[in-house]
Amino acid sequence: MSRVGMGYDVHRLAEGRKLMLGGIEIPCPKGSLGHSDGDVLIHAIIDAMLGACALGDIGSHFPDDDPQYKDISGVELLRRVAAKIGGRGRVVHLDSTVVAEQPKLAEHIARMRETIAGVLHLDTDRVSIKAKTAEGLGPVGKGEAIEAYAVALIDLKD
Repeated sequence: MSRVGMGYDVHRLAEGRKLMLGGIEIPCPKGSLGHSDGDVLIHAIIDAMLGACALGDIGSHFPDDDPQYKDISGVELLRRVAAKIGGRGRVVHLDSTVVAEQPKLAEHIARMRETIAGVLHLDTDRVSIKAKTAEGLGPVGKGEAIEAYAVALIDLKD
């Protein structure tokens, strides 16, 4: 049986923080504010994977008031979620979109795909990442925030 899950995440941007996206550091004067490393792309993917398995959301598994998750890597969270769903099924495909005014992400997409695919033991052609701007609209368009959307297709065992 195949199931689809949808994920979304948004973080404020601030000076003095690293910008982590898709498990890699992206050079940028501003980074994501968050309890963890603030990787909005991986967080959206995690929510999509959990949603496809009807396992809640990222906050129910890794609460932001729990000190053990302070500054934890999104890649590590993704590994843990992959282990949680591993007995239930397997990821077939991920499709995602990052929305940010800056920096331009096109040159980083291949590495992000490789990183995510590696964690999930997938071929890179099963991980899609697109980058868009908000055309200057809203907090993302003003460079105050970054957001990501993701959809996961998972084949569940009967």
